[in-house]
Amino acid sequence: MTLTNEEVLKIFSETEALLNGHFLLTSGRHSNVYFQCAKVLQHPKYTKLICSNLVEHFKDMSIETVIAPAMGGLIVGYEIARQLNARFIFTEREDKIMQLRRGFSLQKNERVLICEDVVTTGGSVFEVIDIVKKFEAEIVGVAYIVDRSNGKVNFGYEQKSVLALDAVSFPADDCKLCNEAIPLVKPGSRKVLSA
Repeated sequence: MTLTNEEVLKIFSETEALLNGHFLLTSGRHSNVYFQCAKVLQHPKYTKLICSNLVEHFKDMSIETVIAPAMGGLIVGYEIARQLNARFIFTEREDKIMQLRRGFSLQKNERVLICEDVVTTGGSVFEVIDIVKKFEAEIVGVAYIVDRSNGKVNFGYEQKSVLALDAVSFPADDCKLCNEAIPLVKPGSRKVLSA
């Protein structure tokens, strides 16, 4: 079953995962809307349904390994790997540098799908792309739940999101929400320096 944007937004609303206010995004930008995917992914039925839409797009691409950045991409990547019957590994930050740890590695020409929960500027995904390239593995594509850029971010590989919309965000030094003195909140898992 292919989900429409409206159906995905309904799931986010029902799980209280679509937040409104003044938020500091992982990218460092500010926004009036925040997608807290963890609130959706705590429900296995929604995780399975949403990820199956991404699996449907990539299922015939002979994917051997799924890789995702911690924290946001972990559940998405694992569920997609499970449905594809592929291996799952993840990257994480150490001293602010994204890297493979825990003995994870990739083989030359291994077919890899990169997964993430939310993309605004694509920073974490681009870091994972660089890691995969260092191993000379083959990137098949990038799968993610929410595309806040509505297709503006281009990873240079086949890419697919379940929800695409143009969510407004502002540079930290030119944020109209800051000018309105609305309190700034950072609800995600990654610590970023506030403006």
